[in-house]
Amino acid sequence: MKYFLLLLAMLSGAAHAETRFFTPGSLQTILADRAGKPFILSLWSNACAHCPAELKNLGELARKHPGVDIVLVATDTPDEAQQLEKLAQSYGLGKTEQWVFADPQPEKLRFEIDRRWYGELPRTYFFNAKHRREGHSGVIPLERLESW
Repeated sequence: MKYFLLLLAMLSGAAHAETRFFTPGSLQTILADRAGKPFILSLWSNACAHCPAELKNLGELARKHPGVDIVLVATDTPDEAQQLEKLAQSYGLGKTEQWVFADPQPEKLRFEIDRRWYGELPRTYFFNAKHRREGHSGVIPLERLESW
């Protein structure tokens, strides 16, 4: 019985990624972890009307192309992390690396990500292997995601 419970605990931990706190310097951590590798950075919020469509497209992309590296950053607050994890999981993004804004001044975090980004959501950045980025506001069609 003890081994069954241990196995169950291990499997439940693997079911979703643990949300990390996005604070000043977190973008540099994300970039360093992906040195020489392309990835998609998607900013979203539980309160965003268009973000579910974006999450659906990203979930479909992850399902069709499991090698694509997607990083989700929610602009909500840390106390919503569990709810955000469940929502991401409902779109097939439960194993995707997830972050949530954790600074009393979210403007500071937005500025660190992109000085020309004013907070509109969803916001998606395509980073190539050299980490040159291309930013887009609004829902990205699945066809565009797949062509990247």
